[in-house]
Amino acid sequence: MNDTPGWTSPGSAPSDGQDGSGIPRPSTPADANGSTPQWSKDQPPAGQWTPPTGQTPPPAPGPHWGAPPPNAHWGKPPAAKPGVIPLRPLGMGEILDGSVKTLRTYWRTVLSFSVTVAVISQIASILAERYLVPKTPAISPDATPAEQLEQSLESAQNSMIGLAPALLVTLMASVVCAALLTVVVSRAVLGRPVSLGEAWREARPRLLQLIGLTLLMAALSAGIMVVGLLPGVLAGGAPGVALVLLLGLGATAAMIWLMVRFSLASPALMLERQGVMTSFKRSAKLVQGSWWRIFGITALTQLLIFVFAMIIAIPFTIAAIAVDGDGLSGLLTGTPVSFGWPFLIITGIGGVLTSAVTYPISAGVTVLLYVDQRIRREALDLELARAAGLPGYGPTPGDETVGG
Repeated sequence: MNDTPGWTSPGSAPSDGQDGSGIPRPSTPADANGSTPQWSKDQPPAGQWTPPTGQTPPPAPGPHWGAPPPNAHWGKPPAAKPGVIPLRPLGMGEILDGSVKTLRTYWRTVLSFSVTVAVISQIASILAERYLVPKTPAISPDATPAEQLEQSLESAQNSMIGLAPALLVTLMASVVCAALLTVVVSRAVLGRPVSLGEAWREARPRLLQLIGLTLLMAALSAGIMVVGLLPGVLAGGAPGVALVLLLGLGATAAMIWLMVRFSLASPALMLERQGVMTSFKRSAKLVQGSWWRIFGITALTQLLIFVFAMIIAIPFTIAAIAVDGDGLSGLLTGTPVSFGWPFLIITGIGGVLTSAVTYPISAGVTVLLYVDQRIRREALDLELARAAGLPGYGPTPGDETVGG
């Protein structure tokens, strides 16, 4: 099946009485013998207006007579739009716009749980950074580049171990947030209102499977990185550093490919009510042939989210450093920095504001990509139009979810 079907009505040959422009040709009367009379240049056809003597005749039709007005699409009716997106294959801007419109239209429902998830995540991160993450040791200036890289990797490893509990809490909270947002976006496509209680009742039966899917994806990604980095770590020295850089780059590319291939598994699981492995297969099928497009839209979304996060985070970070005297003195003297509670609390507030907005945008783009791929592959727009109760698409089904 064609992955990008066209939406322009196919042309047709000029029918009788038409010249191909869609405008009927004026008919001419026939004489009694059935032949068409020929008019002389001095005698106008019967019924044609002639100006009185001394008056200027009206101007002849210009070259654009009968042309459609600007922005008109003859034979191409506009797509139905019961909700935040038009029911047709979407462009990148329409996907981003639909995600933002969902946040703006359903802001009470969306922010009620996105803010809660952001607060829980930031509290877990603050506590982990304060009590579990070891202080970063100063790198010896006399060490070789290989030794400096080894020290940096060891420090990063210790930090990841310390942040593991906070990352697990954040992951679980994000899964719940993604489940609720998937329900909200699926209703937003149909233009249907949804409350927090309704979203929770619809998402709750799928939460355990969604958690399993998310953990499996994290395990696959971590396994790919371990396989890529382990030879270099075991080799050690300069050859080990070269292997870490080379194989690490390959492992990163493989991990990105895998994450994009399975990026639509979460909405497939939530909206089609299928199992974990079936959802992975479903995502792979929908992404096939459109990997670069989905990767580009996802990467651009993450870039925009990063820019927005920096716009919010930089002022809060500057204010936090200014308030936290110990952290500021460490930066000025070049000693290992140890930030206190003021820094963690102020930056945490900035993190809550950022996450409360970026969670819905990111989840909305993922769900709308899933909807877009199903419209392109499976004519989901017809099912959505019926579910929205639009006239001319048949009876409205009882199921109001996008999965169909």
